[in-house]
Amino acid sequence: MKVLVLGGTGVISREIVEQLSLANHDVTVFNRGKRGVELPSNVAQLEGDRHDTQAFSDMMKGHNFDVVMDMICYNVEDAKTTVNTFRGRAKHLIVCSTVAAYQRPFRQLPIREENEELLHHPTFPYGYYKAEMERYLLSSLVPDELPVTIIRPSLTYGIGCANVGVLRQNFGIVDRIRKGKSLVMFGDGTTPWNFTFAKDLAKAFIGSAMNPKTYRKAYHATNSNLHYWEDLYLEFGRVLGIEPNIVHLPTAILKAANPELCSHLDDEKKFPSIFDNSNIQNDVPLFRPQITLYDGIKTLVEWYERDNHVVDSFKDRLEDQLVELYRDSIQMISATSETP
Repeated sequence: MKVLVLGGTGVISREIVEQLSLANHDVTVFNRGKRGVELPSNVAQLEGDRHDTQAFSDMMKGHNFDVVMDMICYNVEDAKTTVNTFRGRAKHLIVCSTVAAYQRPFRQLPIREENEELLHHPTFPYGYYKAEMERYLLSSLVPDELPVTIIRPSLTYGIGCANVGVLRQNFGIVDRIRKGKSLVMFGDGTTPWNFTFAKDLAKAFIGSAMNPKTYRKAYHATNSNLHYWEDLYLEFGRVLGIEPNIVHLPTAILKAANPELCSHLDDEKKFPSIFDNSNIQNDVPLFRPQITLYDGIKTLVEWYERDNHVVDSFKDRLEDQLVELYRDSIQMISATSETP
């Protein structure tokens, strides 16, 4: 196949590019060229800004592709640009959405696509704009000559990720465990969740490519192993051989402490999210996630140490402050309960 990946340097898209390259497909990536990610030698790169729509369209006029995978489509305007640019230049469009586009709370567990609604209110902007994007892509406005497939990942981690941890501490989790410093968990830590490793998820995109069963459909694609949010830190501890210290704070307090960093917890993560992947696995047999949370985290720790990652000092200080808030609250409650 001749494949164009819009993006190509994110945690999911770099794995897609790697696997397509290993399978000897003709792969091109388009991005701004600012991340410095080393591409496989047989992958071509185009550089530009998709938001400069005229320049983007002009650049693509000399190219035709079997499949375009848009990994950086975040709203209706992005989707319109992609559709208008590749109408007549591609045979299949695959767009990365997100399970954040679903309305919460869910109607049933495990979650099936046909039983849920997409967000209709912008209280959670990221999820809402993705939902609007999906509604446009699956509407009659998108021409039949460019069939679309939408894939909704859940929390996905892997080489290159920057989203691991309640505060997205990433390497900071390892550092705090080693130093005996506490980690903050939202709620009681028992919210059910599916954590998906990027190497597994990439197969959902690749297996959908030029697959007529996936045309004009939207799927979520996740690991089906049941975990609780607290398992994330416990598995880091297992990999490091050190039991982590975990303290628990309500999502509302975390959101109030830093809305920009913690709103996603209150809007999305506090709700149980266990997904039934029957639909995509029926249509895309290649997608069969096998990487356990332990093995995925072990790979992350090896990557952190190989590339000499550093602690995000802002997030580390914030976590120290939240841990202190937790301890002060416990002391206050204890003192109140002891008052005659």
